Amino acid sequence: MRLTTRLLLAVLACGTAATTISAADLLLAINKGDNTLAVVDAATLKVLGTVPTGPDPHEVIASSDGRLAYITNYNAGNGFDNTLSVVDLEALKALPPIDLGALSRPHGITLAGGKVYFTAEGAKVLGRYDPSIRKLDLVIGTGQDRTHMVIVSSDLKRLFTSNVSSATVCIIEQTFGAQRGGPPPGLPPPPGASGRGPAGPVPAGRGPNRPSISDWAVAVVPVGRGAEGFDLSPDGKELWVANARDGSVSIVDTAAKKVAQTLSVPFRSANRLKFTPDWKYVLISDLGGTDLFVLDAATHKEIKRIDVAGGAAGIQMSPDGSRAFVAVGSQNGVAVVDLKTLAVTARIATGPGPDGLAWAVLQ
Repeated sequence: MRLTTRLLLAVLACGTAATTISAADLLLAINKGDNTLAVVDAATLKVLGTVPTGPDPHEVIASSDGRLAYITNYNAGNGFDNTLSVVDLEALKALPPIDLGALSRPHGITLAGGKVYFTAEGAKVLGRYDPSIRKLDLVIGTGQDRTHMVIVSSDLKRLFTSNVSSATVCIIEQTFGAQRGGPPPGLPPPPGASGRGPAGPVPAGRGPNRPSISDWAVAVVPVGRGAEGFDLSPDGKELWVANARDGSVSIVDTAAKKVAQTLSVPFRSANRLKFTPDWKYVLISDLGGTDLFVLDAATHKEIKRIDVAGGAAGIQMSPDGSRAFVAVGSQNGVAVVDLKTLAVTARIATGPGPDGLAWAVLQ
C-alpha cells in the first residue's frame, strides 16, 4: 500500500513538474502590480499561469506562431536596465531578456513581418528588433516627447507613433533613392573604373551601377493634448487618436498628413482606442472614469457607454470579432465585452493592476 501511494505521488509530481500548453488561443495580460504576465485560455477564460517579467511592464505582443511573448519594461526612469522581457508561452517560463542599450523607457510594442517594433520614450525613438539575428536593426528618432505607442502598416512601409507630451503623432514612411556621392573615404574606385565615360566625367550619384538606398521620412502631425491611444483604420486611410487631456479624438488623413476632423468625446482620461475587426465600432477606454466608450466608425457618433466598473486601460479584440477584452486595473482583472450586445458578460481575475493586453494563437 505504501509503495502504491509513493508511485502515485511520483506520477503526480512528474505531471506537474513542468507546465506546458498545447495549441490554443491565449489572452495575454500584463499585471503591473506584481510584474507578471498572466496567460489566459481564451475559450475557458481560465488563467493557465503567470510568469515573471522585468520591472514595470507595460505592453505585450506575441510572435506569429504564438510561442513567445515580448514585453516592454518601462522602468519609469528608475535606473534599471533597458530591456524587453521574453516569455516562452508553451512552457510558461521567462527567457533571457533583450538588452536595448541606451534606448530607455520602452513602452509601445507590436510585431510585423516577423520583427518586433517598439517605442522608447526616454530616447525619443522607434526601434526594431529582429529575432532571427537577435539584434536591433532599426532605430528612428522622432524628436517628440513621450513617443508612446506604435503601429505598423500591413505593407510594412509606414510606421506610426503617438507622442503624448508633444501632442502629436508621427507618420514615418519608407523612401527609396539613388545613392549619392562616391565610395566611402579611403576606398579606391572599382577596378577598371576611371571616373570618365565616353562623354566625360560621370556626375556623382548618377552612374549606372549606383544602388538604390532606403530611408525613412518622418512627418509630425499636431493633434490634441495627451495623444496616447490610437489605431489605424483597416484601409490605412485614417488614424484615430484619443487625446486624453482634451476630451477629443483626432481623425488624421494619413495621405494628407493632417487632421481631417476632431470629435468631442467626454471621457476623463482616454487610455486606448481600438477599431473592432469588422470596422463597425471604435472602442475607447477611460482610465479616469468607469466607462468604455463605443463610437460608430462610419458616422463618428457615440452610440453607447459600457460600465466596466473601474478605470480601463488595455483593449484587445478576439480575432473573430465576437469579444473585446478590457483591462480594469482597480478590479485586478479583465472585463469581457460581447460585441454583439455591447455588454459585459464575464470577468477574468488576471492579477494586480492589469494593463497591456495581447492575443496569441499557439500553434
